[in-house]
Amino acid sequence: MEIFMIINPVSGDQNKAELLRGVKKQLQKNDNLTIYKTSGNDDVEKIQKKLADKNYERILVAGGDGTVKLAAEAMEDHKISIGILPAGSANGLAKDLNLPEEQKDFIKVALGKKISEIDAVSINGQLSLHISDFGLNAELIKEFEGSNFRGKLGYALNSIPTLFQNEGPFDFSIETEKETLERKAIMLAFANSKKFGTGATVNPNGKIDDGIFEILIFKKFDVIEILKTLNEGAKLSSDFVEIIAVKKVIVKTKKPIDFQIDGEYCKAIKKVEAHILPKKLAIVTG
Repeated sequence: MEIFMIINPVSGDQNKAELLRGVKKQLQKNDNLTIYKTSGNDDVEKIQKKLADKNYERILVAGGDGTVKLAAEAMEDHKISIGILPAGSANGLAKDLNLPEEQKDFIKVALGKKISEIDAVSINGQLSLHISDFGLNAELIKEFEGSNFRGKLGYALNSIPTLFQNEGPFDFSIETEKETLERKAIMLAFANSKKFGTGATVNPNGKIDDGIFEILIFKKFDVIEILKTLNEGAKLSSDFVEIIAVKKVIVKTKKPIDFQIDGEYCKAIKKVEAHILPKKLAIVTG
């Protein structure tokens, strides 16, 4: 295969040099590997130019959900399957696809032949593959990105003060295909799958390939309900979260609220227009 590998050098706490050695070890004799390391400066445009040079058959992504999103945006005009090498602080998409956690195993999957088509969500014209949200989680990501700590420990350390200093609850106006609702919530999420990168199951009925996505309205901070999300089979209380399945939605707020897409902080905004993009990407799953 002609393989293009995107490496995010600063994501997570995983040794990328060791990961690259692991990939090279599992390549076949006639495989050709081209490597690109993200810099945060015009990565999409630079990757697009690289993809135009050669007919690649596989893109490997070593990073978190944000790096997978970047790859998906760059290959908008190309039909290439993506192999995920989970190497972010939170690898929600990999967890939702039940990819292995051991390096040698997820590399084997990423180089394999079983390919699944997954949906995406267009959010204000941007691509979202996993979970995006207003409010508390976006505040956590904002604080994490501004800190000197990386990896899961860094995320946890930055979470503690944010949990007690968040600005919610917020007022949301939610316009679906069927109705317009007014809600107060500490967080409102657009979920194309079941789990956050922490492994918490926040959208029990979510499927990444069913042609719909869910609006998750988290009404309050409830430690007991949050602990229940760690059990995949647990039923969450309607007093904690309200779930609405949609194909498109417009959400408005009275004031700008912190917003994130697939683990990447955007900015504080007042309006989101979102709609489903069925079978948008081909992901290697086995």
